[in-house]
Amino acid sequence: QVQLVESGGGLVQPGGSLRLSCVASGKVYSIYGMGWYRQAPGKEREWVASINTGHSTNYAPSVKGRFTVSRDSDKKAQYLEMNNLQPEDTAVYYCNMRIVEFGAMGDPGDYWGQGTQVTVSS
Repeated sequence: QVQLVESGGGLVQPGGSLRLSCVASGKVYSIYGMGWYRQAPGKEREWVASINTGHSTNYAPSVKGRFTVSRDSDKKAQYLEMNNLQPEDTAVYYCNMRIVEFGAMGDPGDYWGQGTQVTVSS
C-alpha cells in the first residue's frame, strides 16, 4: 500500500504565507508527476499546480506568481509554498502523486493525500 500524508495547513491573515508538505510512504517504487489541488466550500475540486520528474512546473492562473511547487524525489515529497494568500485561496488542499508500487505492472496509479485546510481570514 501507498499513503500520502499532508501537513502545513492552518489559519493565516491576508497577505500571509504557508508551506504545505506531502510525503509518500509504503511500497513506492517510483514517482512520476506530482501536483496540488484544492476544493473550496460549495465548489468542485480544482487543479492548482503540478511538477514533473524534470522539475518543470505549471500553475493555475489564479496562483501563478504567488505559489511555488517543488519536489524532493529522494524524500518522496512535494511542497507548495504559498505567498500573498488571499481569502479566495481558502480551501482544503490535496496533494496528488502518480506512483508505481513495488511489484506492480502497468501505468502509474493516482494517489491522494487526506487534505489539509487552509483558511485565509483577518
